[in-house]
Amino acid sequence: MEWFPIELVNIKEIKMALTEETIQDKIEIVGDYKMVQVRTAVVIKRDGTEISRSFSRHVVAPNISADDLANESAEVQAICNAVHTDAITTAYATHLENQEV
Repeated sequence: MEWFPIELVNIKEIKMALTEETIQDKIEIVGDYKMVQVRTAVVIKRDGTEISRSFSRHVVAPNISADDLANESAEVQAICNAVHTDAITTAYATHLENQEV
């Protein structure tokens, strides 16, 4: 068996830092019953540069339970506490009752 010399090549190890960040980037108050619409963005970055962003949304209605509201961010809780007044909550409950067939 014959051996052939192999030229060794200096291979650099490339390390990339991928990070994922979840942020609530938009909070809107919508409609007569002051629905609080929350947009959440998931941002993927490579070495600090954004390479991907995806969105999801959810709505917080005036009839949210205290337990469910406690699971929202402090900012969403503060907004809901400000706009979901007794009058709005009562009007929304009446609206829901009138929708039942």
